[in-house]
Amino acid sequence: MSESLIIATRESPLALAQAHHVKAELESVVAGLSVSLLGMTTRGDQILDKPLAKVGGKGLFIKELEVALQEGRAQLAVHSLKDVPMVLPKGFTLAAILPREDARDAFVSSKYANLAAMPAGAIVGTSSLRRAAVLKRAFPTLRFEPVRGNVNTRLAKLDRGEFDALILAAAGLIRLGMADRIRDRIAVELSLPAPGQAALGIEIVADDEETAEIVAELDHAPTAIACTAERTVSRLLGGSCELPLGAYADWVDGDAPLRLRAFVANLDGSECVTAEAFGTPDAPEALGERVAELLKAQGADRIIASLS
Repeated sequence: MSESLIIATRESPLALAQAHHVKAELESVVAGLSVSLLGMTTRGDQILDKPLAKVGGKGLFIKELEVALQEGRAQLAVHSLKDVPMVLPKGFTLAAILPREDARDAFVSSKYANLAAMPAGAIVGTSSLRRAAVLKRAFPTLRFEPVRGNVNTRLAKLDRGEFDALILAAAGLIRLGMADRIRDRIAVELSLPAPGQAALGIEIVADDEETAEIVAELDHAPTAIACTAERTVSRLLGGSCELPLGAYADWVDGDAPLRLRAFVANLDGSECVTAEAFGTPDAPEALGERVAELLKAQGADRIIASLS
């Protein structure tokens, strides 16, 4: 078995923190293993003056990392799972999904305690069409404006007064040691997370059996099962960052303990369809398929078509 591995990672503070976490986890479970990082800047990091949905989507964050894997300069790449396309390019696979952090969206503001406390016309920054759609629906008097850049860049814009609040993933702030910036953790019933939100995925070249065996040590079955159900919904509905879609699976008591909730909305949140179903851990794809069909039966396809 290999004694060393290289992780390809973006050079944003959050990506590096996540890669260092995976490095530490791998070195703790595989005796004698040495893991190093290959930092890279992706097109998604470089294009900051346009909404992500307009310049190619979240796949822009991983393409360069996949090239490094293909060329053998690295053996694995660490991604925020919500940024990973629902269908990977041929020759690549997700070899492990790590335990999920807090999947909720976070309200960040130095002025207000939560969204409900904000006055009409207050400006909320978010990079997510999903967040903007559902929160516009719940708080129609607020202004939701796009904000790009890494977490530190967004927080700096908030601190300069360009926004009255930001909506960010709680997990990212926690992993950066910035949990104290969170004023409110928004209930999933109000802002259903993106598929895979708060989970880390490890991507490798599909035929690299040696790396797959090592990385499998980190796979967390409950998170992987839940995220598989969520990502199935998104895949069947053509999910991308251009579509306001949320999907979140969690564990409940009962004979069908995997609960999956999902929604599809238009951009301003004026139309929104929701669905919920329960399934068993051995069939997360089937659960995702059932929820996707429930959404389609309520008009999800029509809403999606209206966005193009």
